[in-house]
Amino acid sequence: MNSLSYLNHELAKFPSPEFALTDPNGLLAIGGDLHPKRLLNAYYEGIFPWFNENDPILWWSPDPRAVFVPGALKVSRSLKRDIKRRQWRFSVNRAFNQVIEHCALTRQGKEGTWITLEIQQAYKALHQYNKAHSVEVWDGDKLIGGLYGVAVGQVFCGESMFHLQSNASKAAMAMLHQHLLSHRYRLIDAQVMNPHLASLGAKALKRADFINLLKRFRDTEVASDAWHPQEVQIEL
Repeated sequence: MNSLSYLNHELAKFPSPEFALTDPNGLLAIGGDLHPKRLLNAYYEGIFPWFNENDPILWWSPDPRAVFVPGALKVSRSLKRDIKRRQWRFSVNRAFNQVIEHCALTRQGKEGTWITLEIQQAYKALHQYNKAHSVEVWDGDKLIGGLYGVAVGQVFCGESMFHLQSNASKAAMAMLHQHLLSHRYRLIDAQVMNPHLASLGAKALKRADFINLLKRFRDTEVASDAWHPQEVQIEL
């Protein structure tokens, strides 16, 4: 039976995602906090927070789930040409705080204004725990695109991206896929399917199938240097 659970600050255990509501799709629990331990517990179970400013914390596990297999991103010829022409530089974990702050700024006044100061602080704390990571795109010394997410074993859970120049967020996606593939990641969680994700090669998985894959890959460690701050080269 689908039901909504209410969390307090002491209760760290989440209900099973199978109990999430169907309307709204995937809403599982309300309340609790964004302490790093609770956040990591959530991602470990296939759950993520998503709520607007001044709302209570809402926890979700939608069905179906949008996913990518590293290396399966559809990179158009025009995007490849654009990246080569612009000669952008790419890095990993060189500017996590700037990336999440840009993601918040570019969403102000738009649907999805959920990257509040509370959310930013929570994921910056996860970054300090070496669990949240970013990919950056640079035009010279200017940060012009990027994305961030949370690593759970061999699964990368994407959260948000931004661009200040056209195609910079798509370029960050291409770099992310290359980086994850080279470090033997097995799955990218893109959360909720939409036409844009589908056009890039995302697939919709039943929640139960996604959770089964997550359980297979979440306890496998990746190379310790995978997320050291570094400049990386994109291969097109």
